[in-house]
Amino acid sequence: MSSRLRSVLTSPWLALAFRLYIGGIFVYASIYKINYPAEFAETIASYQITPYFAVNLMAVVLPWIELISGVLLILGIRTRSAAAILLALLALFTLAIAITLARGVPIGCGCFHTIEDPISWKTLVRDLIWLAMASQVFLYDKILRLEGKFLLKIKEL
Repeated sequence: MSSRLRSVLTSPWLALAFRLYIGGIFVYASIYKINYPAEFAETIASYQITPYFAVNLMAVVLPWIELISGVLLILGIRTRSAAAILLALLALFTLAIAITLARGVPIGCGCFHTIEDPISWKTLVRDLIWLAMASQVFLYDKILRLEGKFLLKIKEL
């Protein structure tokens, strides 16, 4: 049974499903933040982790990184790079949520909209599951990628 479970967990088809899901989540999450950067800056500041001088820069740059990485994952272009960036972001978000939970600060996640339910252990578990999904994409994604279809390889240049 262990080899069967291993073959499912390392399946490129599972990686494709996770790739589309994680990419879609990040594209969806970025849209509101791009449209309302001031509200997103308030959410970042409410975590009380980021230095005040970096809040506005993060509020403007972070959603675009999410959007571009999510689109690249969905399209299958530079999937390992996009997955690595999203892994780093998910690790950062998970750490921020864990710190905020430990301190007992009652704020919304700010993941999709400004007004959300306060973060909880459920939010932390959700982010850990997404972290595992993105790791699976990083390690095992091999099918239905557009990257090799129209981009030149270094050897061809």
